[in-house]
Amino acid sequence: MTRRSFEELESDFEFLDDWEDRYKYVIELGKDLPPFDDAFKSDEYKVNGCVSQVWIKSTFTDMDDNCPRMTFIGDSDALIVRGLIAIVASLLSNRSVDDIVGIDAKAALSRLGLHEHLSPQRSNGLTAMVARIKSDAQKARRAPSTASCTID
Repeated sequence: MTRRSFEELESDFEFLDDWEDRYKYVIELGKDLPPFDDAFKSDEYKVNGCVSQVWIKSTFTDMDDNCPRMTFIGDSDALIVRGLIAIVASLLSNRSVDDIVGIDAKAALSRLGLHEHLSPQRSNGLTAMVARIKSDAQKARRAPSTASCTID
């Protein structure tokens, strides 16, 4: 399975009627995540607030307008959480930091119905992942080299 856009994931979720099939699909998405180097499985990259072990590493590349584009990779010790990382990546990865900060991730993810079908702990973990990524984007916006791209 290739990396899917968030819009494609929404369409796939609408096509799958049964939540058991949707869970299987989320797990498949997680299996397709790129490898995550064990060197990044440290406290520096660990996402707090997740029941499972979750690590996210953000990287930034300059765009033509000097506003950094953020991508991230992640991993978890739980298959379903790996799938949630893939979903968050489809929504937030490979965007400008301004886009990431401005996206209403809660509203977008609610269109998939995840919060209604995840345990409260998994739902809190999903929120923690999004918060971590948005925090990384906010830090990049405040960096002196990227101050010109902010929209405060």
